Amino acid sequence: MPLEPIGPMMRRAREGKYAVGYFESWNLESLQGVLDAAEETSSPVILGFNGEFLSRAGRLAAERLSLYGTLGQAAASASSVPCGLIFNECANDEWVRQAVTVGFNLVMPADPDASFDDYQRRVVALTHFAHKHGVAVEAELGELPCGASGRIEPHGAVTDPDLAARFVEETGIDMLAVSVGNVHILTQGRKPLDLKHLERIRQRVSLPLALHGGTGIDDDSLRAAIGLGVTKVNYGTRLKQRYLQAIGASLEMKETNPHERLGMGGEHDVMVAGRRAVCDVVRESIETLGCGGRANHV
Repeated sequence: MPLEPIGPMMRRAREGKYAVGYFESWNLESLQGVLDAAEETSSPVILGFNGEFLSRAGRLAAERLSLYGTLGQAAASASSVPCGLIFNECANDEWVRQAVTVGFNLVMPADPDASFDDYQRRVVALTHFAHKHGVAVEAELGELPCGASGRIEPHGAVTDPDLAARFVEETGIDMLAVSVGNVHILTQGRKPLDLKHLERIRQRVSLPLALHGGTGIDDDSLRAAIGLGVTKVNYGTRLKQRYLQAIGASLEMKETNPHERLGMGGEHDVMVAGRRAVCDVVRESIETLGCGGRANHV
């Protein structure tokens, strides 16, 4: 089916007291693994790719963003469940503008190094541009700490409820990502959210709220956050961890035929191993989000 508009998707999630998962992909196998799980569980889903990674100046090969947009649209068209498509977390405004024109129906400008005034000014301009093309905008306020080193780094700032209300009103965005104890790239363990602070934000902001760092949020805390109106949760780290584990285990199998290892689709195919691993972890997350069986929820 064609891409599902983000606004109605988030409205249904809030009314139904569930959240839709954004499960970040990085290649065709991971994308298909996300779709497999969404279709098996009859769940709406947000597909997409990481704008920070794709736009990095240090990449060894230049990326064609139009290819990713077309791939995401094709995935949605081939799917039996409602799919959104996000260009996630990008500080390069020109890449965000390009994403608007090549098929994504949700974009997220994100620049934690920018001042509040500079970021707000840029988000206003990008939101105006995106809305002219029928594309929704997610923005963030506050900064998540990072756990990529194996420990939670001390930087980060929780979202200020009053500033969030002002930001939402002045930018015209469609969704707000908040910092309430969630952590980016938490590679070990899970932790609870500051639910009281989340409730204070909800009292000031009526827009759909998003939580990044879904990998590191404990299940009980996440379910409580959904009850407070969170309608989108981002997952990336856990998918890649399980994908790499599956690929490593597959490579240990004794098989000398390169076609068996790549492309034939059997038990020795590392691509299949990665796809199935992604499917498994997405299915687990969908259960926590409560969106299973909601694909036809109107």
